[in-house]
Amino acid sequence: MSLFRKKTEEPEDIHYEGSAVLRMLSYMRPHVGTMAFCLVLVLAITALELYKPVLIGNAIDRYITGGYAPGEAVEERFTGVLIAAGAYVAVLAALFVCNRVQFLLLQKTGQEIIYEMRRELFAHMESLSMRFFDLTPVGKVVTRITNDVESVNELYSTILVKLFKNVVKIAGLAVVMLLLDVHMALLSFVMVPVVTVLTVVFRTLSRRAYQVSKTRLTALNTFLSENISGMKVIQIFHREKEKYQEFSDRSGQLHRAFFREITLGAIFRPTIVMSSTIAMAVVIAGGASGVLAGTVSFGTMYIFIQYIKTFFEPIQDLAEQLSTLQSAVASAEKIFTLLDEKPQIHEKEKPVVLPEVRGRIEFKNVWFAYDGEDFVLRDVSFVIEPGQRVAFVGATGAGKSSILNLIGRYYDIQRGEILIDGVNIKDLTRDQIRAAIGQVQQDVFIFTGDIRSNIRLRNENITDEAIVEAARQVNASRFIERLPAGYDEKVSERGATFSAGQRQLLSFARTLAFDPRILILDEATANIDTETEQWIQEALETLMAGRTTIMVAHRLSTIQHADKIIVMHKGRIRESGTHQELLDQDGIYRKLYQLQLA
Repeated sequence: MSLFRKKTEEPEDIHYEGSAVLRMLSYMRPHVGTMAFCLVLVLAITALELYKPVLIGNAIDRYITGGYAPGEAVEERFTGVLIAAGAYVAVLAALFVCNRVQFLLLQKTGQEIIYEMRRELFAHMESLSMRFFDLTPVGKVVTRITNDVESVNELYSTILVKLFKNVVKIAGLAVVMLLLDVHMALLSFVMVPVVTVLTVVFRTLSRRAYQVSKTRLTALNTFLSENISGMKVIQIFHREKEKYQEFSDRSGQLHRAFFREITLGAIFRPTIVMSSTIAMAVVIAGGASGVLAGTVSFGTMYIFIQYIKTFFEPIQDLAEQLSTLQSAVASAEKIFTLLDEKPQIHEKEKPVVLPEVRGRIEFKNVWFAYDGEDFVLRDVSFVIEPGQRVAFVGATGAGKSSILNLIGRYYDIQRGEILIDGVNIKDLTRDQIRAAIGQVQQDVFIFTGDIRSNIRLRNENITDEAIVEAARQVNASRFIERLPAGYDEKVSERGATFSAGQRQLLSFARTLAFDPRILILDEATANIDTETEQWIQEALETLMAGRTTIMVAHRLSTIQHADKIIVMHKGRIRESGTHQELLDQDGIYRKLYQLQLA
């Protein structure tokens, strides 16, 4: 992705193959008992809400307009009103308890499901091949695990039960109204066809709006992740205005997408309220004429007025919940597309287990390409014996770093074989391979935390004493012990407060603490400062002692004492030998050496 591109590209929409809704429901299987109990509570809540107007309506007809003469049976009527009021309070109390219990259960269940989903996503991320991370922006992955998962949370903690509740409530209201008075019920339903059409249209438009919003939110997060990480480059080249304009363009696209969502809601909700008002007017007019004609009681009219107030609310809620469901489905499709991403590295069901890794490495006619047939390694063969120090040299793009990545099986080759101690690495587990390899890179990654945690990397088998000893052996203790908190010194993101040499010494200590049999040094001395250069050279000798060591270095002076130097050129091995043997050959190596001397 170009840092200074001018044109904003719209990311592709994700088209998930399969039913995202059914797959989301599968996460509820461990909680089916809780969800069933919540649905029972919904039925109870709906029944109580339907009973409230009936309770008051019956009280009106029985104790207020029940044909009593003035002053007749006043005490009996008053007692009846008190009983009805007490029953109403009891219904309210029961509603409070049911709603409270349901809310707590749903929120707890939703959070547990989302917790497991986040864990599954992160574990899946760790299982994916390096090629996925080569091609996928960090911001996109972060959006999936944070924003999209939180959107799905709405489904489990709110939407499903509310959908069920509103459907039951609409059906319950319709049935009760028809049982009370068919004519009044039909008057109440006069606006239902209009509301149904509006709901279908709103649902269709809102789904597309949600998809566009989430796609553009992902694009903005990706842009932020990339450009905040590259802020130093932006400021070095004084491109703040250009990057601000690009951010403004992307933010504007997201703003317009969100505004479309708001506009849809702003049109739909008032339309539903207007429909409810029209239905209310029709009911009042029909009910009034019925009351005057003596065919409808005051209590029945009151019940219908209360029901009309609530009849269109669940319809409106249902439409909005359907759109929120569409949002959750859109997020779920993106999440499941990520979960369905297949690792390119596959392990055998019954792998070979080496009792001990000695460190013999062999490449047999290896061909490798990151994409298609564009091979970066062509028919490469060599052998590294246990304990040997072998260096790879060559121009940029010759294939040196690719060889290092293949030894750790971060990528799979297209042809040939790679053997460790005589066993094809495809027959070994990745854990066994990588536990045997310690890799020190040019760009050292230091995690937020403290120095001790950066050396241990949550491996509790590495004791505090082992951490101190590893740091001492590679000279890292020389600067660590001068820090105010020593090994507990807080480390900022990427270790920004340390020099390049200090970060490199920390990576040496980390590698030594894990005690690998195979050591890989990828330009490990490229970014060192003068103060720590001697410390690093001494640390390297400690690290390499007794280990199979593979080095890549552009500075040929650092690899002159290697047991073997392999010269790469355009993906092939062109020369091989010791430093002196290669100088005597008068080939590529000698030209590189003379160039550096010059």
